[in-house]
Amino acid sequence: MNTISLKRLIPGLIIGPASWLGPYIVASSLFLPAMIQHLDADNKIELVALFSSLGMVTAALSNMVAGYLSDRTRSRFGKRTPWVVSGAFVFMLAMILASMSTTIPFLLLSWMLGQIALNFIVAPMIAWLDLAPESGRGTASSAYGGLGMALGNNGFSIIGALFLGQFRLGFIIFGIITFVGTLIAAWIVREPSNLGEKVDSSESTAKVKFSIKELKTIFPSWSIGRDYYLALTGKLFQGIGNFAITGYLLYIMSDFLHKDTIPTQQSVQLINTIMLIFGIAMGFIAGPLADKFKILKLPVGLSTILLGIGALSIFFLQNETGIIIYAFMAGLGMGIWNSLDNLLNLEVIPDKNRVGFFLGFYNLGNTVTQAIAPVIAAVLISSVGFSSIFIMSFVFSILGGILILSIKSVSR
Repeated sequence: MNTISLKRLIPGLIIGPASWLGPYIVASSLFLPAMIQHLDADNKIELVALFSSLGMVTAALSNMVAGYLSDRTRSRFGKRTPWVVSGAFVFMLAMILASMSTTIPFLLLSWMLGQIALNFIVAPMIAWLDLAPESGRGTASSAYGGLGMALGNNGFSIIGALFLGQFRLGFIIFGIITFVGTLIAAWIVREPSNLGEKVDSSESTAKVKFSIKELKTIFPSWSIGRDYYLALTGKLFQGIGNFAITGYLLYIMSDFLHKDTIPTQQSVQLINTIMLIFGIAMGFIAGPLADKFKILKLPVGLSTILLGIGALSIFFLQNETGIIIYAFMAGLGMGIWNSLDNLLNLEVIPDKNRVGFFLGFYNLGNTVTQAIAPVIAAVLISSVGFSSIFIMSFVFSILGGILILSIKSVSR
């Protein structure tokens, strides 16, 4: 199997995920809610849930297709790069279309196109981790998740908050950033040609009959894939716990804490600045420490528990102190999680010949959970009130940590 030196791979693994995740986080948590509120303020909570639920289905299907196709691609640019660059271009177009929306249906169609395109970046790009040398996989994972995703999750949100009053322009600018940044990442990585790679005979069968037996070849039984399924479910629970807060951050500030536009902007920037600092710090520290001390499962499991504890601080305090405590706890938890969870999944993949598919499917936790969390949160907000989403975040985060810690094939 071809490998790429860490000197070349790490910059690409930082710039790449930052370029797709940052604009997507900003668009989904700030620009999309702002646009929905502008077009139909009376139904904004329900519409956010609608966009999220349809986005979940679209993301799940497109992610599996993208991972499957990239595993079987043969080109002079490698397996992943053609799909990564094409997906980034279409995502940019989708964001430009979203900026032009004058009706909810047009915005919904633009957003669904963006969801499809995004997952044709995500599923192949995460498989770049498999190009890292065996001794440096923790460092590569930390670069992708700790540094790249920290910049994406928080660094872009600091800038994105400045565009709350110009969300149409924000869609366009951040869509362009995705395409340009992804192109730069692909050029840095320079994935080697795989034209000479042999095609597995199982990939070239003439016709595939879809049956329960065939489905088992795609998703292995519990006895074979137990630890992968635990990691996947843990990630989904962690993601729901995280995005229950971040997905409604704009409304938490305005409707729950009753802040005006300027204080809301300042609080969003404060949270993301603190989380960015922790994310970058863990990006430098967590991966190398995991490689040195051969420790992986424990920090990943405990990191999601920290996230749940952070959510409770806003619930109990309901002031600026609660916001700061949340930012510190969630920042530390997400910094460790983003640095190491992809490496954990790489360790528990049940079929090493389908790395792109299983890594891509696992990475649905970064997109699908942004869809599931607002749906559950919308129901709780409507029936109980905004305070309920903090309890929800705590419960899901704790359950996610327990599932991760239940993995057997990774000792600690």
